[in-house]
Amino acid sequence: MRSALVYAEGYLKYHFGHFHPFQPERERKTVEKLKELGVLEGYARLVEPEPAREEDLLMVHSKEYVDFVKRMSERGRGFLDYGDTPATKELYEGALWVVGGSLKGAELVLSGEVEHAFNPGGGLHHAGREHAAGFCVFNDVVLSVRYLQRKGVKRIAVIDTDGHHGDGTQDLLYEEPLLKISFHREGIYPGTGYPWEKGKGEGEGYSVNVPLPAGTSDDAYLFAFEEVVPPLLRAYRPEILIHQFGVDGHFRDPLVGLGLTTHGYLRLSQLVHELSHELCGGKYLVLGGGGYSPSDVCRCWTIMFSSLSGFPLEKLENLMDEKRTSPPSVWKGVREVVKEVKENIFPYHGLEVRE
Repeated sequence: MRSALVYAEGYLKYHFGHFHPFQPERERKTVEKLKELGVLEGYARLVEPEPAREEDLLMVHSKEYVDFVKRMSERGRGFLDYGDTPATKELYEGALWVVGGSLKGAELVLSGEVEHAFNPGGGLHHAGREHAAGFCVFNDVVLSVRYLQRKGVKRIAVIDTDGHHGDGTQDLLYEEPLLKISFHREGIYPGTGYPWEKGKGEGEGYSVNVPLPAGTSDDAYLFAFEEVVPPLLRAYRPEILIHQFGVDGHFRDPLVGLGLTTHGYLRLSQLVHELSHELCGGKYLVLGGGGYSPSDVCRCWTIMFSSLSGFPLEKLENLMDEKRTSPPSVWKGVREVVKEVKENIFPYHGLEVRE
């Protein structure tokens, strides 16, 4: 089997209460749907990770911050940031399970045991070295990068298609020549991710930000993605791809305001999947992320992982949305940002900027 779904019931301890937008039940429901469809029987395997160790967290986070999270979780009240990320009794333990899942996925892909791995609990891309933010406590995206680097991997590409900009991931890797590409809604939390944020020092030209206007649906989104991502990946030649696959860009998500459907997310995953085989032997680690309409998250992730695993797409038809298109005003904004991104980034990679 070429794909692994990395999941543990311990992920459910990573929660912020019943009335919080982030609900880990979406992960359990995704696993249940994949089992119901038969994807985990003959197409992909289910792998249970071990929780991360404290020393794993220290690859990215300070000891002081880890101790702070532990103390706050023991208390079970208050906030880890300025109000988005509450401290709950099981949060620290749940975070260890989530990080452990991403590290296990990285291990499986790097070893060649599987080509593709998906941790639906991962993708916590707002967390910084010494702070929580935006429902994210420990940055498992960058922890996966550090794990792979310690194993000798030099060229890692991180693609982030969450509706919110991955500011924590960008900040932690901003001065490294490691390709990071983020597609996100413009003008919303966390207020970063503009095309001129392109890295610093050795990392200049390696942070790529594509902020998209409200209402961007599949057609304009995929146009932008295909204009920017394949040329950069082919120039960079990664050894492995990490994809933060938040699905809060879905048109029914209550927090973001993009207009993607299951058709867009399916094609997006297919594009990156194809590039992983073209460029790095299929080594493709997928992490979860945002998504605050749980039933839609379950459908999007189920479709994505089923496709990666070679499951017949005709068996997914009842999970698909009706198709949507972007209005002319959105297309205008998308074309403008694509032009700006190319002008800002392509010359660093020897790529010609074409109209």
